[in-house]
Amino acid sequence: MASTPSFFSNTLIDWYHRHRRPLPWRETTDPYAIWLSEIILQQTRVKQGLPYYLKFIERFPTVHDLANAPEDEVLRLWQGLGYYSRARNLHFTAKQVVAEFGGEFPGSYAGLLQLRGVGSYTAAAIASFAYREPVAVLDGNVYRVLARVFGRHENIAAPASKKIFEEIANAQIPFDNPDTYNQAIMEFGAIQCTPVAPDCLFCPLQQECFAFQHGLVNVLPVKEKAKSSRQRFFHYLVLQHENKLYLRKRPANDIWQSLYDFFSLETETLHPDPELFQGQISETLQIPAIPFRTTGKVYKHILSHQKISAQFYLVSLDFRLREETEDTLGLQLYSLDEIEALPKPILIHSFLDEHFF
Repeated sequence: MASTPSFFSNTLIDWYHRHRRPLPWRETTDPYAIWLSEIILQQTRVKQGLPYYLKFIERFPTVHDLANAPEDEVLRLWQGLGYYSRARNLHFTAKQVVAEFGGEFPGSYAGLLQLRGVGSYTAAAIASFAYREPVAVLDGNVYRVLARVFGRHENIAAPASKKIFEEIANAQIPFDNPDTYNQAIMEFGAIQCTPVAPDCLFCPLQQECFAFQHGLVNVLPVKEKAKSSRQRFFHYLVLQHENKLYLRKRPANDIWQSLYDFFSLETETLHPDPELFQGQISETLQIPAIPFRTTGKVYKHILSHQKISAQFYLVSLDFRLREETEDTLGLQLYSLDEIEALPKPILIHSFLDEHFF
């Protein structure tokens, strides 16, 4: 049984007024604050993202403050959230808003799409929350609610399905209250119509929900299986010289772009042949064979499509590396205070926390 737009939207809005979580970005119509929250919450739960939002708003209260900040500082504040391209896009877009739009965010859905890192979902969120433009948001929570209530079996991960769900979503949005409705359907998906064990018993849409009425709650929405993860093995040499450590800024052609880590070698196995491994170290660093010891612990980190296993080896150097080697490998000596201020992958941060800080 399909619900009428007025019943569906009014029910969600009534539910929202009773169950909404008090979140700071819901208490403002400032497009900068709303944009900041949306970028932080992409692929991040509210509980995890909230402290980051508060840190960013405190440190960068305006888009001008963010635009003028050094990239390393932005990445350092972002440390631990993952998907660091979001942070780089955040910084770029702040500069774009200042340079191209005089520090004012475009005032419409169409205009917001001109900004880097702002896709249809984020543009709809800003346009409806800040400007009350009647354009529906479509995130994972919304897909799930619509698929279950309206009985849609399209694969929500398929690009062709997006238009179908956009049409359904936009047909439900009340023109006089688009901001509250969009907040309501996202909140409903986040805490009522959850991916696993949704609270169907006390759901106000229970009688209208196709999935509930047909026993398909655990089937809908349909989503293709995630890609298999690639396993990678990193071996980090923690090169120490006179109370300083060698670190390098990671390149643009791999994970953790623009973050800092130690010199590393990647192998096909977690435990490479010791003799070959030592030879590879000596050849790459252009130094004679040196003693090193592993810390013993294997650090693991899971990314969207990669699983990282890393070991760390402590190396004490009585000499600096050749200048040519430092330049070629991008290595530079940093004090512990300097390292603390650098943006680092959480894996590197965890190691340093255990052994140096």
